Amino acid sequence: MSASVFIDGAVGTTGLEIADRLAGRPEFALITLDDARRKDDAARAEALNEADFVILCLPDEAARDAVAMIRNDRTRVIDASSAHRTAIGWTYGFPEVIGRDAVAQARRVSNPGCYPTGFIGLLAPLVQSGLLPKDFPYVCHAVSGYSGGGKALIARFEEDRDIAYRAYGLAMGHKHVPEMQRHVGLSHTPMFAPAVVPAHRGMLVEVPLPLSAMANAAAPEVLLASLAEAYRGSPIVRVREDRPEELLLRASMAPIDTLELYVFASKDGAQCRLAAVLDNLGKGASGAAVQNLNIMAGLDETAGLRL
Repeated sequence: MSASVFIDGAVGTTGLEIADRLAGRPEFALITLDDARRKDDAARAEALNEADFVILCLPDEAARDAVAMIRNDRTRVIDASSAHRTAIGWTYGFPEVIGRDAVAQARRVSNPGCYPTGFIGLLAPLVQSGLLPKDFPYVCHAVSGYSGGGKALIARFEEDRDIAYRAYGLAMGHKHVPEMQRHVGLSHTPMFAPAVVPAHRGMLVEVPLPLSAMANAAAPEVLLASLAEAYRGSPIVRVREDRPEELLLRASMAPIDTLELYVFASKDGAQCRLAAVLDNLGKGASGAAVQNLNIMAGLDETAGLRL
């Protein structure tokens, strides 16, 4: 028997990509609302309470409102917004880090942010194993395709072809920072420097490590081996042992739901650059939501994903 799924916010970029990954899968039956009813709170409430699984692809406040509309203890929720990523009672939906069993048993799952997926994927196993200090002031540089910014930013980049690079979050306090700190277990708020480039999708997240200035930091080869062990057997997170001379984001990138992790180091081992490459709409959003849905439904976690 199929499990029913309602995507609230189905016409947005994340919602459309989730629906595409669920298309043709008999394990799930989508509950859909036409254009006239999808903004009607009564119709939405009915769908929210009818569904076995709800996936929220909404702004933060609207996501909180949608959760409040659920009046039963049966409907299980995956929230793709940032509203519940550090909230009590919500399970953080990064199964490779927090454990698949935790996701499988959860009623409320908060999908990780796209940038935090790279940052946490790189640092959490290393900090939590004591190979890197938790009390270091970490810096994160990252660039993303413009699709992660929603319809307004997509339109801006597609209408103004002269934009080559957009640095933002310059006043600090980016909404991703709390989950980055919480789910790695850091003592200090990380310095986060995000940017957008003129590509529809794709993301590169980097954490530079001045190892010689860090107390009790492990050598680069130990960091690489630890990451490889942490994600051993994962069909989605791939720890690369090669060290290419460059990492590229291409404007023609096809949808993909993997997360690739790299460890680059200076010859003397005094400096290191951790790097993550992913699709901000894949493992950074829609792919992660479908992975979590699969796990919660007791299915192969990779079903419907692009690997």
